[in-house]
Amino acid sequence: MDNLYQDQYRVASTRLLGYDYGQNGAYFVTICTKNRQPYFGSIEVPAGNWDNAFLKLTSLGEKAAECWDAIPQFAPFVRLDAFVLMPDHLHGVILIDKSESANETLSQIFENRFGPQSGNLPSMLRGFKSAVTTFARHHHLEFQWQARFHDRVVRSEIELNKIRNYIITNPSRWGKEYENGEGLYR
Repeated sequence: MDNLYQDQYRVASTRLLGYDYGQNGAYFVTICTKNRQPYFGSIEVPAGNWDNAFLKLTSLGEKAAECWDAIPQFAPFVRLDAFVLMPDHLHGVILIDKSESANETLSQIFENRFGPQSGNLPSMLRGFKSAVTTFARHHHLEFQWQARFHDRVVRSEIELNKIRNYIITNPSRWGKEYENGEGLYR
């Protein structure tokens, strides 16, 4: 099957076919910087102990964390769960809960202002990425995101707990994986 749109090839979507990314649920998200550039900071390892490794933030890293924390201000139906910012990417869990009252608020917020791609995971992440990029441009900082993001629909509490552990322990694996030439994703 050709992926042509207006006589040009395009990359097929990585989204789960037919899935409504605006429905209630938990979503594990990974967003990378372009070419995995370490724009957000560097991993510090106190006394060589990787179990206590942490990210020493740049001003852009601080803004990225601030923008992530602000997502529920723009999407009142969102709760943020586990999150980690790394030098060249971030991992986070977004919980969407559109209760009856949240749906009423949404219809007022989005009525006649946004197209059908509002109030869902991709629209939230576009807004987040745009805010970080705007900050970088305003402060004349070199910065670019990778064009897409990776997501996984979390299907159980057991899976959610494994993801939380993966996120929390991400800094401690950073050096070990790079020292072995394995990278962050195996």
